[in-house]
Amino acid sequence: MPSKPSARLAALTVAAVCSAASTLVLVPSAHAASVRVHDIQGTTRLSPYAGQRVTDVTGVVTGVRGYGSSRGFWIQDPAPDADPATSEGVFVFTGSAPKAAVGDAVTVSGTVTEYVPGGASSGNQSLTEITRPTVTVVSSGNAVPAATRITARSVPAAYTPEAAGGSVDSLPLRPSRYALDLYESLEGMNVQVADARVVGATDPYTELWVTVKPKENPSAGGGTVYRSYGSQNTGRLQIQSLGAVADFPEATVGDTLTGTTAGPLDYNQYGGYTLVANEIGALRDGGTERETTRAQKRDELAVATYNVENLDPSDATFAAHAEAITHHLASPDIVSLEEIQDDNGATDDGTVTAGATVTKLIDAIVAAGGPRYDWRSVDPADGEDGGEPGGNIRQVFLFNPERVTFTDRAAGDAGTATGVTKIRGKAALTHSPGRVDPANAAWENSRKPLAGEFVFRGRTVFVIANHFASKGGDQGLTSQYQPPARGSESQRHLQAAAVNTFVKDILATQKNADVVTLGDINDFEFSTTTRLLEDDGVLWSAVESLPRAERYSYVYQGNSQVLDQILISPSIRRGGRFTYDSVHINAEFPDQISDHDPQVLRFHP
Repeated sequence: MPSKPSARLAALTVAAVCSAASTLVLVPSAHAASVRVHDIQGTTRLSPYAGQRVTDVTGVVTGVRGYGSSRGFWIQDPAPDADPATSEGVFVFTGSAPKAAVGDAVTVSGTVTEYVPGGASSGNQSLTEITRPTVTVVSSGNAVPAATRITARSVPAAYTPEAAGGSVDSLPLRPSRYALDLYESLEGMNVQVADARVVGATDPYTELWVTVKPKENPSAGGGTVYRSYGSQNTGRLQIQSLGAVADFPEATVGDTLTGTTAGPLDYNQYGGYTLVANEIGALRDGGTERETTRAQKRDELAVATYNVENLDPSDATFAAHAEAITHHLASPDIVSLEEIQDDNGATDDGTVTAGATVTKLIDAIVAAGGPRYDWRSVDPADGEDGGEPGGNIRQVFLFNPERVTFTDRAAGDAGTATGVTKIRGKAALTHSPGRVDPANAAWENSRKPLAGEFVFRGRTVFVIANHFASKGGDQGLTSQYQPPARGSESQRHLQAAAVNTFVKDILATQKNADVVTLGDINDFEFSTTTRLLEDDGVLWSAVESLPRAERYSYVYQGNSQVLDQILISPSIRRGGRFTYDSVHINAEFPDQISDHDPQVLRFHP
């Protein structure tokens, strides 16, 4: 996943999406007589009046958004029709500070428009709006239409209709059958949730995620686990606020918004259907705490993977990362770090070395009471490995020289591939550290795998550190295209095949070799990417040894999911003497130092 998408870094508020939206004009511009809100919304995702000018649409103002570039207000017809597929609410886009207030009865004339937050290429659904409005306030102080309750019972178990990858826009809404149809039938209306459990922590953009189905695939930390492409978790809903940012709760996964959280139901490019609250429930602590794994035993080798999220010398997180590695991870023998940036971070001046970054982290670990790690890596070619421009992120091995020996063999450079040879009847790398097949097109604008040869208690262990291509550009779960396209998978599939081939080379040379392939795989344990890594049984994702409620390392849009993995060769798996831990210290918390949780494998080589 992208750690901090650039589009969001530039946004003042997640609600401000109209500046990045495109317009769908479905019929020639025309004039329509006075219509009701439910007529405008219609029984599909697209308004039958899109592109037409409507007059004297009546409603009561239920919410006002006076900030960002998506300024306007929501109105709702207090006299609904009998069709559950037609929403009674709609957003009126003013573009400047609205003059209407909550409780105003208004008439609105304007053009019905379908906006696609994020642009048509995003695949997002469109948001029905009235634009270029003329607004007349008829009266003030009116009662706001009662909020429709969204509950575990009202949300269907099925997530969305499918259209063989095509658009669902023209399909009739079936709100009693599909969750996304239900939410679409409530678009723009005043809705509420009660005693909603938090499944996505408060983020820097003043938003969080809740579920109205706390029993739906629950995680150990109180979240909801993403278990398959067909198990999207229908109870999830994003929460934003129409109030002051300072009043927004700082929530951890497992907390609860007690009482009522209510406001208009919006749709945006960063999460789809969103309750924009003018009333937020009180936060109740769920007791979720950062985990600490056990220390490895004397004869156990502990190998960890940890994405430290664009770490460079200017960051203020070194002490916190050191605390995490020393105490929460119990000082693993080998740590594969992902997203180590070069020595001047995002400054794009040709610097590719990372000695200053790594040394600062090692010193911080010592200060935290941990071992003085040694390290190995291969500097990338400038600008060739993706990530933040100028940052030159790469994988780095930390290892504890008091317990582990690194076997140095003709260290490779950015463009030199390490291979497999045989020395005294055993497999060995031609370059250690070295890169795996760096000229392969699979690694274009992406991090190349780092391979190293270690010795623990006389036994050689091969470790391959990975950071596969991100999911950037994939269509979201709430996309109008169902099932959504996951175009980024193509590159990860090629990357998985390349790593799998390299592991096969090792095992063809030494059948019982201990091989650990780990890192930010950027894909799920049930994905084709993982299956390709595991091909022919040469690897197995050890996260599958955990109970389903523990299988996650990342929380995205309220789904707790696996992105970071440690895969092991048959010799490690067959021995049965390994333990695996996904150490939840970041992904569920609002004050995270990385958006990934580290993983630890302990085994007896």
